[in-house]
Amino acid sequence: MNNTLSFGHQVVAFNKQLEYTGNLPDGFAVINPFIENAETIPTMERFYHKFYNDHKKRKFIIGINPSRHGAGITGVPFTDTKRLKSVCGIEMKTAYSHEPSSVYLYDVIDQYGGARAFYNDFYINSPFPLAITRHNERNSWINANYYDDKALFEALKPFMVTTLKNHLTLPIDASKVYVLGKKNAAFLAKINAEEHLFGELVVLEHPRFIQQYKSREKADYILKYLNLLAT
Repeated sequence: MNNTLSFGHQVVAFNKQLEYTGNLPDGFAVINPFIENAETIPTMERFYHKFYNDHKKRKFIIGINPSRHGAGITGVPFTDTKRLKSVCGIEMKTAYSHEPSSVYLYDVIDQYGGARAFYNDFYINSPFPLAITRHNERNSWINANYYDDKALFEALKPFMVTTLKNHLTLPIDASKVYVLGKKNAAFLAKINAEEHLFGELVVLEHPRFIQQYKSREKADYILKYLNLLAT
């Protein structure tokens, strides 16, 4: 990437060139919002130009892969259209989405000091930055994770390694990264052992897990996030 460009311009350029052309096991599909929704690219551009219009180094938070209702629509990790509008001040006209992971993360962002403060310090993305779906027994397409199937992971792994290396061309502090989800961390640790991309991996419970299964302890998890992200 052209490092003379702002952080935001580099992310926009990265997103615009994203395309997965590899094989997939039967029953899996990839959603590329930057191709499939005409409003996603201009929305994503507004976000990164608003919050990343600088050359400041940031800490890296690594998710799994986008959901259909978060970045799978908005192009912004862990950000559904509701929080994109209400917190970030950016409205999508052609889509509406609610995503549980976005609810939790933006509660963390609120406690951190708001979107401007949070995104000034952190960059969020995923080793596979496009949404994955799988066909279930009810004949529906539902969210999938890159590690849900061994053949899926092996098919996606080369693309994921390239993607992670591309992320590291951004002004990111790779000495310590924050990984969302314990299973995600286990797979990233294996990749890191082979590729030597990062220093320390700090593991946090995934926002979806907290919002769905640990809602009564949500305040404790938010405090844990804030304490670890401050290190």
